[in-house]
Amino acid sequence: MAAPGTRTNLASLVGNTPAQWISGPFAPAGRGFWAKLEGINPGGMKDRPALYMVACARERGELKPGAMIVESSSGTFGLGLALAGIVFGHPVTVVTDSGTEPIVWRMLEARGARVDVVREPCPVGGWQQARRDRVRELLAACVDAYHPDQYHNPDHAAGYVTLAVELATQLGRVDVLVCSVGTGGHSAGVAGVLRTYFPHLRLVGVDSVGSTIFGQPARPRLMRGLGSSIYPGNVDYAGFDEVHWVAPAEAVWSCRRLAAARYACGGWSVGAVALVAGWIARTQPPELRVAAIFPDGPLRYFDTIYSDEYCRRHGLLDVPPAAEPDEIPEPWAHEVTLWTRCRRVVDPLTPAQRGTARRC
Repeated sequence: MAAPGTRTNLASLVGNTPAQWISGPFAPAGRGFWAKLEGINPGGMKDRPALYMVACARERGELKPGAMIVESSSGTFGLGLALAGIVFGHPVTVVTDSGTEPIVWRMLEARGARVDVVREPCPVGGWQQARRDRVRELLAACVDAYHPDQYHNPDHAAGYVTLAVELATQLGRVDVLVCSVGTGGHSAGVAGVLRTYFPHLRLVGVDSVGSTIFGQPARPRLMRGLGSSIYPGNVDYAGFDEVHWVAPAEAVWSCRRLAAARYACGGWSVGAVALVAGWIARTQPPELRVAAIFPDGPLRYFDTIYSDEYCRRHGLLDVPPAAEPDEIPEPWAHEVTLWTRCRRVVDPLTPAQRGTARRC
């Protein structure tokens, strides 16, 4: 018989992550936000949807026993699929790119996944489109292979029900939810469930400078884990109340201050989300309960965010952000390069926005 607190089922290691109170240096005493520490999961936040998506595909007969799973990922979702492959008995091929951290390649391979690396970004759509093109080639060559398609599969958002229920149980009430946005899965999934408990919930999206998701032009990006060079179908534009874009130096400053003051730390998404959640906590009414999702931990970023040499080379070291974000009235007002807020969120691919979304 297993002792209390032990786990005999590998999938049971996912979930039930803690929520940590974060105050200084992001907010004064008595104010702060709750950080949901998803980096405690074996591979990070996307362990949840990876297990769920694979289970759903098997139940529907889309994924046959023992068939290959092929997906594009720059890291966390690939790690989640490696876990799902072990749990459900499927080989996994992860298509990544040469900008992905070497530790991610090694951890994927150590956990049984095959890593396929694309070496050149597409002129339109960047690394993400190049990876997706390679996925299509592999699917055409591999009979019965299954593609979870984290960017457009609605099962991705549905895979975060457990995260939302945990937050509601842990905090009792959530007034503002702050999420990074990459594929759009966790912001849509968590906010959708939380609004059944708390209809007044405000959803704040955090994107990367150089990302095209919310109508800015796509540019080369240092930051991984948030932002996109394509338009993911899982982004619930109507669900957002506002969006913030954060630059790499601002995320680095935030990550390092968070680690030094609160011990909790993680990657680009964690730094960007902490910066925005801290600003909300110190500028909005103190009775508001603010929750932020921290998607991962710090280990894969040891030679980027937490490397002085890397940060100096890219001009990211000791560059504190402004006390307040800039603000633009609409997403395409001008191209943003530093922390910027916009309270108008639209789908840039709707007919009314097609011409305006590329003005900058």
